Amino acid sequence: MSVEIELKFIVSPEAIATLPERFAAWPNQHSAPQKLTNIYFETADNFLRQQDMGLRIRGYDDSYEMTLKTAGSVVGGLHQRPEYNVAISEPELVLKEFPADIWPQDCNLAQLQNALLPLFRTDFVREKWVVTYGKSEVEIGLDQGEISAGDLSEEICELELELKCGETGDLLALATVLAEQGGLRQGSLSKAARGYHLAQGNAERELRPLAVLKTVPKSTVEQGMVAAFELALSHWQYHEELWLRGDKQARRAVIEAVALIRQALVIFGGLVPRKASADLRARLTTLEPLLIDKTTQPQVLCYSTEYLQCKLALTSWLITGAWRPFIDAKSQAKLDGSFKRFSDIMLSRSAAELKEAFARSLNDDEYQEQLPRLTRQVLSFILLSGAYPDNEARPYIENWRELQSAVAERRQGGYDAVRKQALSHVPFWLNGAIR
Repeated sequence: MSVEIELKFIVSPEAIATLPERFAAWPNQHSAPQKLTNIYFETADNFLRQQDMGLRIRGYDDSYEMTLKTAGSVVGGLHQRPEYNVAISEPELVLKEFPADIWPQDCNLAQLQNALLPLFRTDFVREKWVVTYGKSEVEIGLDQGEISAGDLSEEICELELELKCGETGDLLALATVLAEQGGLRQGSLSKAARGYHLAQGNAERELRPLAVLKTVPKSTVEQGMVAAFELALSHWQYHEELWLRGDKQARRAVIEAVALIRQALVIFGGLVPRKASADLRARLTTLEPLLIDKTTQPQVLCYSTEYLQCKLALTSWLITGAWRPFIDAKSQAKLDGSFKRFSDIMLSRSAAELKEAFARSLNDDEYQEQLPRLTRQVLSFILLSGAYPDNEARPYIENWRELQSAVAERRQGGYDAVRKQALSHVPFWLNGAIR
């Protein structure tokens, strides 16, 4: 078994020609382009997808390899997934060649193999460079071709950076330097994920409302903080894809994701010094005006240097734990404390701020002045309410969300009724059982 650590990028057509020149800036070994074919398999009831597994046969020259990827993690465009590879003589599945303990309990391999069918395929040319950067070796693969499932297809134009040996920080630093000339964007969807979507008919992807953050039981404050930023980045990545595919409403969700990052920095700002996130905050400040500008075209912004480097700054901050060198023993003890207890305290502060802001009837201008504060605290509720059942937290949050929508849409006649309803709702965290 090996664990891949790699970054995936989508490349604009204009940037492809400049890539070899960029890689030449560092010591590197170049490999000639090679044609690759991957055939992905699945059962009629999507058994592998339900187990978060992916199975393929890869062919190159006269050699074949069977690969099984099992459940892993993705933060931004950084993918980490256990991978099992078995050389085979023919392009035919032989599942028994994989380690027996990687399969779900009670899985009948013979029945599974008989049920597996080709689902989609990828055909592309890969050109590779192994670059020495810092103390590490990073394999860079440029893939150009297409994904096909029946009559449906999508273009492949991707760049993958895989850490062969060394430090993850070097991989991220190399990506940041490559981003300087533009033409790249982080890709959250693997070739396989895109292929599965094509095989299912390529239905239009729908907008996703920002859901309350759910953390693992008994999370520490630090675990809750990491989960908060991962939620924001996931929301960003998903809706970026929709925005680029023509859904203009998805831009609001991208803006919402960036606002969520800002609010997470505020929530945990009492424990993590501002200097620990100085670079990230600076890049957010550069990006935010570009996102808010309604004339901005996603095909331009999402491939820009400012956009990518902001996302890479957040990805790097999370993956490397960049706040830790700035944390003293006292702050670390607080970060090791209960996220549930921390959330209760912060929820009370958010509620008190809203109660003060909306204690009386306001005119329209005053409501507009309070809208940024209201938006920030709604985001706080989303990040801090996950320890409680949805049926307790949702009504409280939805009341404040409805006031937020009414003010944003300037539905003046309904302000006061919604305001009073939100203020009258009993705080759920004061009555919830300790968990």
